[in-house]
Amino acid sequence: MQFPESWLRAFANPDLDTDALSHRLTMAGLEVEETTTVAPPFSGVVVAHIKEIAAHPNADKLRICQVDDGSGELLQIVCGAPNAAAGLKVPLARVGAELPGGMKIGVAKMRGVASAGMLCSARELGLSQDHAGLLELDPEAPVGVSIRTALDLDDTLFTLKMTPNRADCLSILGVAREVSALTGVPLTRPAFEPVPVTLDDRLSVSVQAPDLCGRFAGRVIRGVNARAATPDWMKTRLERAGQRSISALVDISNYVMLELGRPTHVFDLKRIQGGLTVRWAQQGEQLELLNGQTVTLEPDVGVIAAGDAVESLAGIMGGEATAVTLDTTDIYLEGAFWWPEAIMGRPRRYKFSSEASHRFERGVDFASITDDLEFMTRLLVDICGGQVGPLDDQVINLPAREPVSMRLSRCHKVLGVQVSSAEIATIFTNLGLPFEVQEGDVFVVSPPSYRFDLFIEEDLIEEVARVYGFERIPDVPPVARAHMLASPEVLRGPHALRASMASQDYQEVINFAFVEESWERDFAGNDNPIRLLNPIASQLAVMRSSLMGGLLANIVHNANRKQSRVRVFELGRVFARDDQVADGGLTVAGINQPQRLAGAAWGPAVEEQWGTPSRPVDFYDVRNDVECLLGARAGNLVCVADTHPALHPGRSARLELDGKAIGWLGELHPRWAQQYDLAHAPVVFELDVEAISVGELPVPAELSRQPVVIRDLAVLVDLDVSYQDLLNTLTRAIESNATLGIVKDIKLFDVWRDKSAQTAEKSMAFRFWLQNPEATLDDATVEQCMTLLLDALVSAHGVRQRA
Repeated sequence: MQFPESWLRAFANPDLDTDALSHRLTMAGLEVEETTTVAPPFSGVVVAHIKEIAAHPNADKLRICQVDDGSGELLQIVCGAPNAAAGLKVPLARVGAELPGGMKIGVAKMRGVASAGMLCSARELGLSQDHAGLLELDPEAPVGVSIRTALDLDDTLFTLKMTPNRADCLSILGVAREVSALTGVPLTRPAFEPVPVTLDDRLSVSVQAPDLCGRFAGRVIRGVNARAATPDWMKTRLERAGQRSISALVDISNYVMLELGRPTHVFDLKRIQGGLTVRWAQQGEQLELLNGQTVTLEPDVGVIAAGDAVESLAGIMGGEATAVTLDTTDIYLEGAFWWPEAIMGRPRRYKFSSEASHRFERGVDFASITDDLEFMTRLLVDICGGQVGPLDDQVINLPAREPVSMRLSRCHKVLGVQVSSAEIATIFTNLGLPFEVQEGDVFVVSPPSYRFDLFIEEDLIEEVARVYGFERIPDVPPVARAHMLASPEVLRGPHALRASMASQDYQEVINFAFVEESWERDFAGNDNPIRLLNPIASQLAVMRSSLMGGLLANIVHNANRKQSRVRVFELGRVFARDDQVADGGLTVAGINQPQRLAGAAWGPAVEEQWGTPSRPVDFYDVRNDVECLLGARAGNLVCVADTHPALHPGRSARLELDGKAIGWLGELHPRWAQQYDLAHAPVVFELDVEAISVGELPVPAELSRQPVVIRDLAVLVDLDVSYQDLLNTLTRAIESNATLGIVKDIKLFDVWRDKSAQTAEKSMAFRFWLQNPEATLDDATVEQCMTLLLDALVSAHGVRQRA
């Protein structure tokens, strides 16, 4: 929120300089993000009066001006501005002046004619980008006065970074209330005389949705001059608050919103057919908005309709059909209280936001509607003229202001400071919070109509803390008994898992838990995701049930920026429907929220180097990373061929650990790689954190003094028989036969297929490590073991030993 300091001081003017006021606001929770002067530094520029003007003898586009700068003598200035004319008052940079950017003004000759200074445009003074002509000043501006004084260019612009809960401070009045409470200076509201009612005209309004609109007020004003000029003082304040001046009617509405925090809407009365109806939209209704956008409405969006035609989005933006123009003569002025829950998220659904919706979805004062409309009526009549009708006010359904209690002892315990009861009473009084003190030093506060952030005891403690002053709260370290808690060695927490992934050259990312609905459908096969009631953006409308979509988006983002190798991981929660989950301290009924660890690798398997040929990362590279992550339990990991919506059907596997499914591993499906224009498919995995958070302790064993015997066995087997099937058979044989107890390890080291052969077979070569800790193995014992292992494979799978 941006506003000029002078506007704020018109309401509350403490004896503090700009820096001190900025600091006081920041320490009270209204962070002043930036303070800048209205105009950049320059000097030597004054108000000047063009007395005479004549054509330049040597240039068609230049003219010679005789200018009064208040020094008593006319100065000769050569000027090329098209609007230069006798009688104008304009800025003059005298000889010796320094303009923004360091430009210094001296006596110069222009096409043979001397020029003692320069007449300036707004851009040359750094006030705007307008350089079409000279900056025309108020005809009443005193000649010779510094332009900085005449235009108040030393005013400071404050930019506040508001937290979402402080909707009451989205106006000059709201910030001034804070300044008054913090400094004790009186709050001065603008004084005005209500406009007398001179018409009996009314517009019928029917409010059919009390859960949308709690109060609706409005009045008819006829005979306004929409072409009237917006006063300079109002235009200046609007521009310095970041608003563009449009027309008097629109400017007045914007001014009231910025000054009092009251969004209003002005209808062209002649373009309204019949009365107004406030209701929820009907499915499929369409409306053309003031910004030119045509939106299709849904039943949870509030509208104001005239007859069957929708005229505006309630609390968000007006429609083009009833918008005021420069030809408007009769208007209907409307102000209402829209329930915040009825506005939240709707503008983002249509990919825009408005100043009105920004305020209404946070909560706007519902008690001052009529007073604010009276003030706006005064401005309208003073600037645009007109005859005023009676103010209709319908109170339908206003929020209940439930009292909030704060125990003095609890306040002391939370803040760690013994703030006295009298000081707390002063703080609440200065903040305009009505209260009673009950037995036991309990403050019971009735939140005012403009405070939508006071619900619980901690809210009141926060009010005490920020007005009392965070700087006055001592920095005392906590004192508590330290208990050393034993941590089981087999448990691996999130930090250990992250460290393990980082050690394998993966970069951690943190993505939003809310994702695009298409991600859930494409990457998780989830057609019924958990939807958000108030999404932060229209496309991020559902909760994720998989981490894969976010990681793939990270890869695409990097690939589009010419990164050739990406390895990322994320540890976070996913969200899925589960009727077995009940409400609890950390659970929500019907929603399962497990933690998952996912990783994705794309590009070369290793960084480009001279010693290793470059090749894309593949399934087995990432499987090795997963095995390293599992550590001692990697031997229990099994890859089971299966299909997943996000993965390549022939290059993906369901991961099982100790017989339980723990996640997925595989290449991205070719259709998604093509859709995202990736040259080759990333390899991704996703694991259940709970399943991999328990490790195994090393088991000490005596080292054998006997040598290891290594034997190879190559067999021919049908193509549909997997390595895992053969390994399982060998493992069972070893466990069931004591003679095979000397087999210590088995590895597959070669897979080969003769493509010219007619049989559908493949060759698989195993290497066995055999060792007897008690005695040296002889050839007969080794051969017996190898025969038993081959017989087990022949019996279970019909293999043939390869010669």
